[in-house]
Parts: sequence; structure tokens; C-alpha cells
Amino acid sequence: MKVKVFTVNSFAKTLEGGNPAGVVLDADSLSDESMKSIAGEIGFSETAFVMKSESAHFKVRFFTPEEEVDLCGHATIATFYVLLSKGFIKPGVFLQETKAGILSVEVKVDSSIMMEQNSPSFYEIVNKKEIADSLNITEYEMIDELPVQIVSTGLRDILVPVKNIKILNAIKPNFEEVSRISSKYNTVGYHVFTLESLFGSNAYCRNFAPLYGICEESATGTSNGALACYLSKYGKINKRQDHQFVMEQGYLMKRPSEIKVELRVEEQEVIGVKVGGKVLNLSEKEVEI
Repeated sequence: MKVKVFTVNSFAKTLEGGNPAGVVLDADSLSDESMKSIAGEIGFSETAFVMKSESAHFKVRFFTPEEEVDLCGHATIATFYVLLSKGFIKPGVFLQETKAGILSVEVKVDSSIMMEQNSPSFYEIVNKKEIADSLNITEYEMIDELPVQIVSTGLRDILVPVKNIKILNAIKPNFEEVSRISSKYNTVGYHVFTLESLFGSNAYCRNFAPLYGICEESATGTSNGALACYLSKYGKINKRQDHQFVMEQGYLMKRPSEIKVELRVEEQEVIGVKVGGKVLNLSEKEVEI
């Protein structure tokens, strides 16, 4: 049996940039094993499988080459771009059913996509030395006034602040330790960032999720949604931007990515999170299962 898989680059800053994702439409007949097999064959960090839903416009499931995850930002952006490009939807607001809940997705007239994430949950603060050792840096290379903390807008990530881009680019993680610590804290991985940027953005980031078979990812929607909430909580926000954030990622991988985040804030509490960006390089291939 042959299955058609669409591929695109989500959050792309340039034609070479963004984070590649696979999208399979009409996936209702596929078994879990088939979906995992397809995701492994495509080899991207995530592949999305679109199905019928009784409670939303679409049901979407997300598989890494290793296993299923509850939500994936860049694969959601990819999914709705493919649906738009293939004429299944027009610009507007849609609901997607995921294992992280029913979330809205806005498809804009310029073909950019913004997806709703859950309001943030802030969890434990993690020992800086433990994280630093796994990244082969010292805790003194981290930002003093910011904690290493687990935050989620759908997936639990360990947010790790470092002092500058030079330190961040030089990091060579011990991936076995990163996996062990990620498992210990029931997180997907580390989202390591600095408040320095290349092009005037809010943060410059790298993302490590070896526990899920992703040593490094070039653009991570859920992690950057969590990061924007974290920056808002700890006062690292430009008031002129009115809770509009831009994050840079993927540059060291030669896959420049730009992730936009919009927060809705009432009485200093984040009550709404949207993450999105542009999509480029739509193509398709067939996978035999």
C-alpha cells in the first residue's frame, strides 16, 4: 500500500530554513504502527496525520520516528498550510482535536498560520548545575536572574537561559544525559535560549530532544510558546511589542527559522497563546507500507 506524504518547511525564514514536517491527509484507516512506520521512513522530527473528528474540524495525531507525541507546533502549521494549498480549506479559524486538547488554528490571507496553544503551566525549577553538566557548560554561563524551569503550553520543556549567542552556539550536549534528565522530569527536552539575537528578535534558541529521537530541532512551536510565557512571567518583554514575540532558531543548523508568538494577557496573567509563522517548499512523495 502506498501512502502520499506532503512535506513542507514550517517557520521558514529563508527557502533553506524552517523545520521540515510530513503531513498525511485522510489517515483514518492507518494503524498506529503504520503511522509510526511512515514517520520513521520520512525521517523528520514529526509527521502529522489528519483524520475526521466528531468534536472539531479535524483530528490530528503527531508521530516522531520514535513514538507519538501529544502536540507539535511546526507540524500543525504544516498541516493547515497543506490543507489550504490543496483547497480543503480557505482562510479562517478552525478547530483541531489533539491529545493536548481541542485547539484553534488561524489561517491568514497571506497563508501564514497561527495556532492556539494551552495557557502556560509553570512547573518545578531545576538545579542549574545538573542541566549545565549535561550541556557541557558551567552554571556561570547561564543568566543569573532567570531560573531553569519546566514550562508547558502543551508539552513540558526545560527552559534553559544562557548569557549569549557565543555560549549557546558552542554547546555540545551529552545527549545520553539530556535524555536521562528529560525522562527524569517527564519532559520532551531542553529549549536553550539567550536574550541576544541576530536580527532584533526576543530570543535566539536551540532545542534538544534526544529522548524522542531528535538531537536538535530547527524550529519548535510548542517550546517557543512556552518561552514567550516564561519571558512574560519574568519581565523580559519589550512593552512596545504588546506581548508580540519573535524567536530565532535553526541558524547553527543552516536552517534559519522565525517563530512568532502572540500572548493575550489580563491582569498580568497569560490567558491565551498563539504560535505561528510562514511555510515554504511544499512537495510530495509516496511511502510504501
